[in-house]
Amino acid sequence: MLLTEKRNDVNNIEIILLRRKLDLLLRTGKLLLESAADTNRIEQNMKRIAAYMGIPEEKLHLDIRWNIIMVNVSDERHSFSKFQKCENHGINMTVISQISNLSWKAIEQNYSLDRYEEELNTIACHPRNYTPYIIAIGAGFACGGFCKLFGGDWIAFLYASICAFIGFRLRTRCIEFGINTYMSLAITAFISSCLAYASSYSGLSSTPYHPLLACTLFIIPGVSLINFVDDMIDNHLVMGITRAVNTIMIIGAMTFGIAFAMQILIMDDITIDHKFSDLSMTPHDSYYIYAIAAAISAIGFSMIFNIQKKLLWVVAIGSIIAVCTRNFVNFELGYGPIIGSFMGSFIVSLIAVKAVHWFHVPNHVLTIPSVIPMIPGVLMYRSILAFINLHGVVGEVTNAFYNGINSALIVLCISLGVAVPNIFARRYIANDHQLRLQKEPRKHR
Repeated sequence: MLLTEKRNDVNNIEIILLRRKLDLLLRTGKLLLESAADTNRIEQNMKRIAAYMGIPEEKLHLDIRWNIIMVNVSDERHSFSKFQKCENHGINMTVISQISNLSWKAIEQNYSLDRYEEELNTIACHPRNYTPYIIAIGAGFACGGFCKLFGGDWIAFLYASICAFIGFRLRTRCIEFGINTYMSLAITAFISSCLAYASSYSGLSSTPYHPLLACTLFIIPGVSLINFVDDMIDNHLVMGITRAVNTIMIIGAMTFGIAFAMQILIMDDITIDHKFSDLSMTPHDSYYIYAIAAAISAIGFSMIFNIQKKLLWVVAIGSIIAVCTRNFVNFELGYGPIIGSFMGSFIVSLIAVKAVHWFHVPNHVLTIPSVIPMIPGVLMYRSILAFINLHGVVGEVTNAFYNGINSALIVLCISLGVAVPNIFARRYIANDHQLRLQKEPRKHR
């Protein structure tokens, strides 16, 4: 009788301990998912933490969805499952880096569960690296950098930065007031576009319409696009499709706001369509000007993505490499913007495969902000304007689809260029990580 009671007590203690482990595992996955980590990274980190906790990988079952994570541990006799809701989606590259480092430190230094929980709580409660107004300023300069990359002058750069700054702060306020996320984006795009159009009447800029091309591009869901491609290639189809739908909704909300602004305020100006149609896609400035603009834009997006301050110069160099490679392949070699954009992002991602070991951060922390400045804003606006200005003239629909498909292909190639080297590199280093996971717990035992 006493022996039976002792066994029951031991079983109860083991069940309580297992539940705590699963709870910590789910909280780790939630932080990663809500910080915009790709599905493979979430799985990889959760399995690493499970190995640290002594949960065999063959008994661990994970199901990661957009708004919930499910984990199950089962053997021949027992099965335990827990669920975790994930609702506050954003982008926080610092959290992704810190959790990756924490997972290895927990294994190598043999953390207790209490210490691991303490470290996890510290990561979850840590304030962002930049204040809200600094982030808004970064978003403004990011769009100003886009404006310069599209061929605008420095006055247009300033106008685009101011309009984007106001739009970013407006979006923050809308979300704080509880307005739907997509509606907030539409309102933001509408106000920013109206302000950019109003700035064209100042007469101070020789490229007055360029701020319209750039002032809303801080909304572009570049992280979601690249994660979508990653998930689809890694066979996480459900999660990939969900990310794709979310991306389409964000772009749709932004397009609606821009189109509504054009319909109300801009369509009385019959020359604006010709202004956008006549914009040259050939660089007019020196390579160093585009390098400066690309670095400014990448640093601005790094602030939005909450990348560590010590990595800002690394991202700036990555963006210079990406944009200059794109321009060289496109204009000097004559392979066009699609191949040029792919090569720019591919080379940056290839370099990042090695650089992640120097800076001890995940690949996407370095690559995504570096390739964002290659977004084809001119083609996107040409497509939007072409659809708005349909009058039944022969060739209008063809022109609209031509620009739309080209811009979509460029964005897809940017995503592929980032994803492909990372995925192949991940295959090669997976065995090393597996050996390391087996070696460390054995050493501590």
